[in-house]
Amino acid sequence: MEEAGPTQDNAAPRAIRSFVRRAGRMGSGQVRALAQLGPRFVLPFQTTPLDAAAVFGRSAPLVVEIGFGMGQATAVIAAQRPDTNFIGIEVHAPGVGALLQRIDQASLGNLRLVQHDAVAVLEHMIAPASLAGIQLFFPDPWHKKKHHKRRLIQAPFVALLASRLAPGGRLHCATDWQPYAEQILAVLSAEPTLANSCTGFAPRPDDRPMTKFEQRGLNLGHGVWDLVFTRR
Repeated sequence: MEEAGPTQDNAAPRAIRSFVRRAGRMGSGQVRALAQLGPRFVLPFQTTPLDAAAVFGRSAPLVVEIGFGMGQATAVIAAQRPDTNFIGIEVHAPGVGALLQRIDQASLGNLRLVQHDAVAVLEHMIAPASLAGIQLFFPDPWHKKKHHKRRLIQAPFVALLASRLAPGGRLHCATDWQPYAEQILAVLSAEPTLANSCTGFAPRPDDRPMTKFEQRGLNLGHGVWDLVFTRR
């Protein structure tokens, strides 16, 4: 997951976005998946609330994942929870193509994608109090202090996330950068409509798959911090 901010430190403030434009090479399989599967599984951005029951052909709990990367964990979670509908948001075409391939390989009928800025999708396509869950795994930590303002998890965005959760809905974040984890914990704890499910950080929930990159980091002694909050 990648986020954006001003291109210069003295640039004028602008609305927060959930990504930065970064070039990525498209494999031939990803190109074919976008062309052949995109019309079925990629939802066009719209400025009106999505009718999820019409999109999925059923009424079921709806979970949104923000910035799914190459979609490995997203596909596993969707396969493990066939009774739940999922929408994955990602701007980068290689990741969208890769997840489309996974959807096809696993015959996942409960997963749709949106290739657009997550902030705009949440503001326009997701109705208030409509989500059973939001997943935000390993967002860009923007390590340098002068870039911390570019981090996605800040109070205005968290307020937007909370407003889209139904009462009891779950917001699950994870990061492998401890200073960012501490900031996320502080920001989520300050949102009055959210309640921490644990005292501090949460154990890794069983329903968050461990990717090969996370396992590699753990093998090197790196930490991972999960945060699970619920809508009051």
